[in-house]
Amino acid sequence: MPKVKVLDQTGKQLKELNAPSDVLSYSADPHLLYEAILNHRANQRKGSASTKTRNEVRGGGRKPWRQKGTGRARAGSIRSPIWRKGGITFGPHPRSYSYKFPKKSRKNALKFALSQKYKAKQIKIIKDLKIDKPKTKKGADLLEKLKLDSALIVDSYENKNLILSLRNVPGVKVVDYNQINVYDVLKYNSLVFSQKSFDSLMEKLK
Repeated sequence: MPKVKVLDQTGKQLKELNAPSDVLSYSADPHLLYEAILNHRANQRKGSASTKTRNEVRGGGRKPWRQKGTGRARAGSIRSPIWRKGGITFGPHPRSYSYKFPKKSRKNALKFALSQKYKAKQIKIIKDLKIDKPKTKKGADLLEKLKLDSALIVDSYENKNLILSLRNVPGVKVVDYNQINVYDVLKYNSLVFSQKSFDSLMEKLK
């Protein structure tokens, strides 16, 4: 059974915990991680790119010249797609790029990502992630004591002081354990849990 160390806020070991092997020792096809990240990034896309068709471009209501007798090609509108400043034929329009990813696959991808972090010894569990005042300096001091430069910190959104103290620190992101995703787990070098959030997440992923 995998064992994880519980530290205090100075990085000193307090005890060891047994973690569920079906989470931190989970094995899967790496392609599952690719699919999970692809889904996450697709869901983040704005899809706001837009162009105008010939019906939406201003002007062009009058026929530029008569149909016959001028020696020029036939033309019905100055906003034709083949004219300069005309409409766009197959341009982009606002749309959603999001799509559903199976719930079980998402859960398995997260378990696999966590197991990879565990194997790389990049998971830290802190007994309490408490900051008495919401100060960026206090957040930076906490990271310095734990020797962290790039970290995903997992706790609860109820811990407002922690969030406010770290939101302006580069290379760090604080998330609720219910909102953790594969993309963030793999993006940051270290994964830091409060003991309470770690226990809750392990119970959720069993």
